[in-house]
Formats: sequence, C-alpha cells, structure tokens
Amino acid sequence: MKLFTMNPKQRRARAQYIKTLSEDIVNGLLKAIITVGIFLAWVTAAYSQKHEGKYFNNLDNRGVIIDGYDPVAFFTDHKPVKGDQQYQYTYEDAIYYFSSPEHLDLFKANPEKYKPQFGGWCAFAVSLGRVAPIDVNTFSIVNGRLVIQHNQRAVNGWSKDVQGNLALADKYWPKVSERGGKQIQTNAEKAFLNNTDNDGVILQGYDAVSYFSDNGAEKGDSTYSARYNGATYWFASEDHASMFKDHPEMFAPQYGSFCGYAMSLNKLRPIDPTIFQIVDGKLILQHSHDGYKQYNKDVTGNVAKATGNWPGQMQRHAGKKIKFDKPAKPADDEVTGDVK
Repeated sequence: MKLFTMNPKQRRARAQYIKTLSEDIVNGLLKAIITVGIFLAWVTAAYSQKHEGKYFNNLDNRGVIIDGYDPVAFFTDHKPVKGDQQYQYTYEDAIYYFSSPEHLDLFKANPEKYKPQFGGWCAFAVSLGRVAPIDVNTFSIVNGRLVIQHNQRAVNGWSKDVQGNLALADKYWPKVSERGGKQIQTNAEKAFLNNTDNDGVILQGYDAVSYFSDNGAEKGDSTYSARYNGATYWFASEDHASMFKDHPEMFAPQYGSFCGYAMSLNKLRPIDPTIFQIVDGKLILQHSHDGYKQYNKDVTGNVAKATGNWPGQMQRHAGKKIKFDKPAKPADDEVTGDVK
C-alpha cells in the first residue's frame, strides 16, 4: 500500500484552509448570536413599548394599574380580586396591588407571566389601532397572557377571531403606545377612502346620528367616539355613539363624506357639514348651497352617477393622502354650480 504524504507546501495550504474555515464558522456563529439577540430585543420591545420615556400604561391618578386588581388572581383564582395597597410592587412604571404576600412574591419572581398585556388597555381596541379603558370582568387568559377588554361589545368583537386579533394587537401595540394611544391607520383601514382631518375625524366632528334623529347638524364631542371604516366619528351623546356602533352602516355618510354633487361629476371635494339631505335613508352632504341646488335638479340621476363613480375613486385614492380636485365649472347660467 502506498501512503500519501504531503510536502511542506501542501501542509501550509491545508493549515491555511483550516484557519479560514474556522474563522468562517466563528463569524457565522457570531452573526447568529447577534441575530438572535436582535430578535429577542424586538420581541421584548413589542410587548413593552414606551411613550415619552415611560411605559405607556393605563393608570389611575395614583399610578396604579388595572384599577388596583391583583394580576396574579386572574391566573390562580380565575376571577378579578381586589388588591391591597399594603402588598404593592412597581414594575415598568406601574404600581401593582396584590391580595396577599404570596401573590406579591409570585409576581416578583416572574412579572412577565402575570402582567396585563398592552399596558392594561383594552386588547380589542389595540387590535383596531387605538386604546380604550377596561372592565376587569371582561378578562381572559390567551396563550398564557392576561388580556382585558373595554366592555361586552369589545368582548364580542375580540371573540370573533381571538388568535387573529391577538396577532393584530401585538403588531399595532408598538406604534399605538408610541403615539400615546392615538388612533393609527391599520392595514385594513387603508382600503377605505374618507374625507377626514389630520386626526382622522370625519364630518368635521359633527354627529352622524343627529342628521337622522334630530334632522339637523349637531357638533359632536370627542368624549363620545367610534371608529368605522378607517374614520373616527364624534357624537353629541353616549346614546348616539351607541346607536352608531350598533349599526354604523345606517348612519355613515355616503362617498366617505365627500361632496355628493362633486362625486356625481367624478370629483373629490370637501363639504359643509351643515348642508345635507337624507336620500333613501342615506346621508349625503354638499360643499355649497349652489352644489346642493345642482344636485337636486335630478336627485335620482345624480345619486346614480355619484354611486357609479365612487368605486373608481376608492380604487385610485384609498390609503393615500387626499388632494381635493379643482371646483367644477358652472353647470349653466342659472346658478354658478360650483363645488368649491
């Protein structure tokens, strides 16, 4: 048998190859470690976001979270149990109360296990891109995580797709908390086209329900609000807000609250919220009195034109920053017919 032997040049080449291979392996391991570290940091940040340097929590005027209820009891007692301030602990800028020293110790040992998700805000609201207060009686444990809702309506919405809504809440929480709970535009909302202000408020803050219930334009209040198809609605009362939430499609303005006459001309124009009419149970607004007169020369025909033009406008402009079209030219000599 002939044995293979390497000459000095071959031995040096082998040594260099082994050295290079070792360096590649080490560099690969370092990159993997860095990647894992970045991922873990992202995961931690996703569930613990800050606003203006502090964790964005739903706190009372004493800095206490979840209305002073014991977070551990939701897991051990399977119900809300009021905490006692003599057993308290501060974690992530929130004060927690506990019903017993045993529960306090459990929380201290593993706060991430027991803390409420999304800073103690309504989980369903976060899945929709905003925050809302909570009712501790609406709690549930999902994937080992404590989630609490605002009310029964939120529970119903959450329950339609628990895992999907949890994934959305996780996705939107960083941005929602960064904005201090202000409404963000979700991916689903980018499919809609609305005439809103910079804060996403439609109808210039007027109450959509009042047009139907009071036959008049009434200014809404941000205290009573609802979100529908990518727009925030304000209402004059909680009753009106509740009516809208039950049947938003009945009260929402046509054509995303753009001028009805302009839409019949295939244009996007603003509105005067005090110039309106209800046509076949639908709210239609105009920009000016002249536009109102032109529209009502042939209501049926103009409704058909506007309704036919709307899908194309949606397709072209949904999810984009809106620029109003130029006013229309006068329709005839009788009136200016403008939609300025």
